[in-house]
Amino acid sequence: MKGASDLVFLFDVDNTLLDNDRVTADLFKRLDDVGGTQARKRYKEIFEKLRQELGYADYLGALERYRLEDLHDPKILEIANWLIDYPFPKRLFPRTLEVVRRTKRWGQAVILSDGDAVFQPRKIARSGLWKAFGGEVLIFIHKEQMLGDVERMYPARHYVVVDDKLRILEAIKNQWEDRVTTVFPKQGHYANDAKALVSYRPADVSVARIGEILKLERADLARA
Repeated sequence: MKGASDLVFLFDVDNTLLDNDRVTADLFKRLDDVGGTQARKRYKEIFEKLRQELGYADYLGALERYRLEDLHDPKILEIANWLIDYPFPKRLFPRTLEVVRRTKRWGQAVILSDGDAVFQPRKIARSGLWKAFGGEVLIFIHKEQMLGDVERMYPARHYVVVDDKLRILEAIKNQWEDRVTTVFPKQGHYANDAKALVSYRPADVSVARIGEILKLERADLARA
């Protein structure tokens, strides 16, 4: 257990710090180029079904299931290698690393992500985020249900949660109430889902892009 901090920042990764929509689009294009339209379509079907089953996006798991349908197709192995070696640093949103450095001066900065135990850590490491956060990385399934573990590992008087999903921000706000400031970067398809925007309560702070956090002061985030 670490000593209690005055302020802990908890950052999501996909579509918060890193343009994961672009990664997904590149993967689907690669599937189209290598395997054709039918391969892309079938992979997307498996991918969405697996997301519903697991509660997170499992890119490699979907490739493995797709591979089982045609064990003699070597193109799937090529796609897996391409995905593992994907140039994730190019997909960081502008000024992401500046935001991390600034918030580390204001308090402790931690990644709080959902995902699998293989590809998500690989993505975080390859993008440079693991190093930027000094190894302070948490990856859960349904992270909004794991706040007790977050408090145990990173006790703080106040938390700031930065996430592109209003559903997640609302769930955390309901539990931590005035102990948390929720920050909503309006990036990616979840953040621009019209139904979600009217279904969940607004965040305490909204920014058009993650880089706009640099325009804020510590006091803007250290209170609810």
